[in-house]
Amino acid sequence: MKRNSVRWWPLVAIAILWLGALAWIWSSAELTGQDRVTRALGTVVLAVLLGLVWLLALSRLPWRRRLLGFGVVLAVGVALGWSVRIRGVSGNLVPIFEWRWSGGGAQVRGGGGSETGSLIGPLTDYPQFLGPDRDATVDGPLLARGWNERPREVWRQPIGEGWSAFAVAGTLAVTQEQRGDREVVSAWDLASGVRVWEHEDSARYETTIAGVGPRATPTIVDGTVFTMGAKGRLNALELAGGTLLWTHDLVEEFGAATPDWGRSGSPLVVDGLVVTAVGGGLGDASLMAFEAASGVPVWQAGRDGISYSSPQVATLAGRRQIVIFNRGSISGHDVATGRELWSYPWSSGQPNVAMPLPLGAARLLVSSGYGAGSKLLELSAAGEGLEVQLIWESTRLKAKFTNVVEHAGYVYGLDDGVLVCLDPETGERCWKRGRYGHGQVILVGDLLLLTTEKGDVVLVEPNPEEHRELARFTAFDGKSWNPPALVGRYLLLRNHREAALYELPVIAG
Repeated sequence: MKRNSVRWWPLVAIAILWLGALAWIWSSAELTGQDRVTRALGTVVLAVLLGLVWLLALSRLPWRRRLLGFGVVLAVGVALGWSVRIRGVSGNLVPIFEWRWSGGGAQVRGGGGSETGSLIGPLTDYPQFLGPDRDATVDGPLLARGWNERPREVWRQPIGEGWSAFAVAGTLAVTQEQRGDREVVSAWDLASGVRVWEHEDSARYETTIAGVGPRATPTIVDGTVFTMGAKGRLNALELAGGTLLWTHDLVEEFGAATPDWGRSGSPLVVDGLVVTAVGGGLGDASLMAFEAASGVPVWQAGRDGISYSSPQVATLAGRRQIVIFNRGSISGHDVATGRELWSYPWSSGQPNVAMPLPLGAARLLVSSGYGAGSKLLELSAAGEGLEVQLIWESTRLKAKFTNVVEHAGYVYGLDDGVLVCLDPETGERCWKRGRYGHGQVILVGDLLLLTTEKGDVVLVEPNPEEHRELARFTAFDGKSWNPPALVGRYLLLRNHREAALYELPVIAG
């Protein structure tokens, strides 16, 4: 009796369908970068499962070969699970794999750095998240428009994990990092990279997707450092030596929430108050304010939960206020009392991270990733509060966790990792060029300084007519999400493994 031949056509059909699905996913203009990645990974899992069904039930192979093939697939899966782990994801949710024995983040023991040196002035403070005015904009220095050689590396140091940036006041640069089960606030000498002091709290935030460690940037005001840990520890520390002045555990004391990616909102200091996003308890209060000098609670306000943006001060429609991007809304609050002046609904189906951008006297540009897009809002007086009107909405700029800037009447930001120039009057896109990944942007005078997700530093001319990249060099090898800090001509960078200081070429005079 003739044996049945192997039935190959179901396997061929599975392969054709899988390749067709991949082609549709990667060519669809309606899907975001993260949508493409998650759907592509889903098709891989489905194709493997269908391949196993073919092998065991439809192939007509001898049972010995079927079981041997299944055993090989199972063994490979077990071996990969034992030897490889997921060390976070990229900005588009692509899993980042590493060997389990690789050791993970940098082992930091303090000290180190180069011999103490001096820096060329003038040096300007960069005392909080996104710079002096919390808007990713600095007036100078006048950067050279082309770099003939790689900028000079002043020093490089290993650093504990985390997505915090540096805040700089005088010659001290302060950041947050994870060391084992300790959440550390560390102060570094700017010229040498030597750690001057450290403060430790027993806390550790870690998830497979979000990674390890704190993610908020310290705020330095009048000789005091204010920090927010990933799990809700609010500290006030003396800048000179790191002495703890006061502290609050927002989760234990006030029932505050810890969102899925950890607390990333940097403390705002305004009019003698420290203001931070809360969420969770307190009737789902959006914000809470403490006396900066004593830590005594002053007010709580708002009614929406926490997301990942930081509070900021803006004057809109003649009212000085605190603006916060919440889990499901944007709202403005009176500085002294916290009273909500206005609120506008926003989708809560994705993390809301990017800082809203004030435009002119009464307008606010708000943007989110994951397909949400941007909206331009206009505020006007309405009794004791403010009224909000939608001017336009567009998906042509989807700022996931970068921040956007305005220059000469145009807005520049990363749309799902690609640089975009947007006309804020109409919401129309002027151009979209330069695949920089989910990095960060600073406007330095009349130039854009970008740090890419892969660790490059790029200089771009903000021109609405075309994309003009002027210079580039590689600072880190690997994922770099941390915002940079610019102190005079010195660019202070870090990621979750290293910190480095570079001297950028400037135009004299």
